[in-house]
Amino acid sequence: MSAAPEHGLEPRYQWPIPPAGGWTADDLDRIPGLPPHTELIDGSLVFASPQRRFHTRTMWLLENGLLSQLPDELDIDREMTIRIDPKNRPEPDLLVFRAEGATGPQQTWHKPEDVVLAVEVVSDDSVERDRDVKPRKYAAADVRFFWRVEEEHGLPVVYSYELDPATHVYVPTGIHRERLELKEPFPIDIDLTAVNRRRPSQDD
Repeated sequence: MSAAPEHGLEPRYQWPIPPAGGWTADDLDRIPGLPPHTELIDGSLVFASPQRRFHTRTMWLLENGLLSQLPDELDIDREMTIRIDPKNRPEPDLLVFRAEGATGPQQTWHKPEDVVLAVEVVSDDSVERDRDVKPRKYAAADVRFFWRVEEEHGLPVVYSYELDPATHVYVPTGIHRERLELKEPFPIDIDLTAVNRRRPSQDD
């Protein structure tokens, strides 16, 4: 008897077999049936696990906070990949990009030179990627700002970084609890304790 149903997998699903040398950035748009938010890291496919409520609420809080303060020349996308090179298309939870980098409704990735800020909200299955692998790749691709968000006592803590252009390594610029206040990449002020408040409806 197949072990697939035992692990919650569809027994008829055919997992994609990587070609010699691994998958490429272009393959990510061509492989049929990939789960949503599949990333490409060093030529390997990385699948996302179901997210906790903390992750969803934190993304909502930061996305809305950033949208309300973005300058006109910038825009924000949620869960869009960055095509770093032919073997890497990581997907930040949020990214701020130069508005001129938008190519239309069929766009599936951003060029790293258009990305101003990448944000990763750490999940149980992504700790190593979000703390080490992905920030190293964003830094090497010259993404100037990076935030890593972790949970502490039910609230988000934002670790902010800025790229050192001489070393292509991120330098810490702060650890933000309860309130996120920054002057770069643009003036930002977000109440992090609002993550547990009821999301306002259109009628509020």
